Amino acid sequence: MTDAKSAAQLKDLLSSAQLPALPQSAIRLLELSQDPENGPNEFAAPIEADPGLTGQVLRFVNSSYFGFSREISSIKLAINLVGSRTIKNFALWSAVFSLMPNPKCGPFDLKGLWQDSLRRGLFARAAGKLIGLKSAEDLFAAALLQDMAIPLLAKELNEEYVALLEARKQGQQRLSTLEREKFGWTHGEAAGVMARSWSLPEEFAIYIEGHSTLAEGPAKSDEAMGSLAVALSAMLPSANDPQWWEKDTFVAAFEKATPNGSPDASEILAEIDAEFEEFAPVLKVATPKKSLVAFLTEEVPTEA
Repeated sequence: MTDAKSAAQLKDLLSSAQLPALPQSAIRLLELSQDPENGPNEFAAPIEADPGLTGQVLRFVNSSYFGFSREISSIKLAINLVGSRTIKNFALWSAVFSLMPNPKCGPFDLKGLWQDSLRRGLFARAAGKLIGLKSAEDLFAAALLQDMAIPLLAKELNEEYVALLEARKQGQQRLSTLEREKFGWTHGEAAGVMARSWSLPEEFAIYIEGHSTLAEGPAKSDEAMGSLAVALSAMLPSANDPQWWEKDTFVAAFEKATPNGSPDASEILAEIDAEFEEFAPVLKVATPKKSLVAFLTEEVPTEA
């Protein structure tokens, strides 16, 4: 946990960085989602008022990811077919990633971050469904956004993050562990502050800020199980890592979290690889050179 002094320093840092504002369309969709009585007509209005978002949503819904037999040209129909929660979370992800800076910071790679985020979002949703959570679509959005503070932090603390990213040793050490040692806070906690400043749902902030912590013991509540799914997603390898150093820990935690008779880790990761191939073109994200299944089946050296 972050102590009061470190938390105050983090808030001061983010305040001085002048966080960009979310687009009005995304803010309105978040407001509408707070009232379960709102339906396609209400959700369509802010999307249709934003031509750029309208085009993105229609490309998303007409992608091979959904596989509809005919072209969808109406936002209202799109919402009816895939659900307002799915559309809201897609719009939120698109809005947040459009605001990310691209700092020149040593080994930092914004394209790699997008690849990692999409993989983690897809995995968290799949894990949420496996463990029976109704909020699996929200886990998708929370896992997508878990690393959203890294570009901003790397821009504001460039020299420090060059050193931290190099010390990460291509996945042998967690960035969050190094941040905690250096600053007393992590990029997940920074992202939680950002989420609250944008008035994102509180459960998003909780999932995001705690993604680097895999809770011990059985998770009883839906919130705890959701946090577990997002934390598991954070253990996936980064696209640019040569090895998956946390593979054994991930597999053990995944098997413990999922019900008996569930697909094993290799089946789920193969599913994520396939979904990535379908989803990535819509978001203009390149496919990583190495699949998650390849990471899983590759031998990891016993010595670093």
